[in-house]
Amino acid sequence: MKSTGLFPDHLFRGMRRTVVLLCCGLFLLLAGNPECADAQGNLLVTPRRIMFENTTRVQELNLANIGKDTARYIVSIMEIRMNEDGSFEQIKMPDTGQQFASKNLRIYPRSVTIAPGESQLVKVQLIRAETLLPGEYRSHIYVRAVPVEKPLGDKDDGRDTGEISVKLTAIFGISIPALVRIGENDTRITLSDPTFTKVDGKAPRLAVTLLRSGKMSSYGDLTVECITPVGKVSQVGMVKGLAVYTPNSRRRFQLDLSTLPDVDYAAAKLRIVYKTQKDAKMQDAAETELVLQ
Repeated sequence: MKSTGLFPDHLFRGMRRTVVLLCCGLFLLLAGNPECADAQGNLLVTPRRIMFENTTRVQELNLANIGKDTARYIVSIMEIRMNEDGSFEQIKMPDTGQQFASKNLRIYPRSVTIAPGESQLVKVQLIRAETLLPGEYRSHIYVRAVPVEKPLGDKDDGRDTGEISVKLTAIFGISIPALVRIGENDTRITLSDPTFTKVDGKAPRLAVTLLRSGKMSSYGDLTVECITPVGKVSQVGMVKGLAVYTPNSRRRFQLDLSTLPDVDYAAAKLRIVYKTQKDAKMQDAAETELVLQ
């Protein structure tokens, strides 16, 4: 190896050529992205979202280490935009009609070390709620693992391999939406433009657009039923935790449907139902049908 000009050549002799450390930041958004699981990188977080409404002032997150080693996690707050296709972007400034909740949230503790098989509660407190005007405020609580540092005393073996060594360290994190709702929830959802296609001529797929109106986000479950001409009903698709966040007025969504042999889409119709949760019960929020040809 040649000198870089910063260090003499003799310092490189008897050493490994180069060690490059790459940190890959990966975060998982639980609510709003129903295809995702609720565990990543040996970290399990429940619940999938936090809601402050009415007189609620304190909520709890349960962080569980489902791995085999003790791990340390950092809890912070991030701001996120939902795009029309359901993807997410981290942002610093709110979009028009979007309001951040971060200035009114307090998290403690913000750093936890959890042994394997154990869990830790993190409290999230709503502060200065009396200063908030009617509407919805949203930020995301981000829990990320801290990479394990090389223990002191671990030394390089000093061999000169003549090769470049590359080490990849994946940093996993999970993002949980935290919503603050002030005032009456007047949000309405309608389903629009359902289309049925077959991917590669075989796998059935439904596309539908969720239209949102009102001051609040919507969060619910979508089910799809196939109804044959003789009245046989089969559930062919279901997604839990499908969100349309403010300020978005629409979300385009696609779902692969069942390919079970006893489901016949020929000349049938699809019934698509979106249900939201209210008072711990699911209620119909929107419904539409699509007749297949």
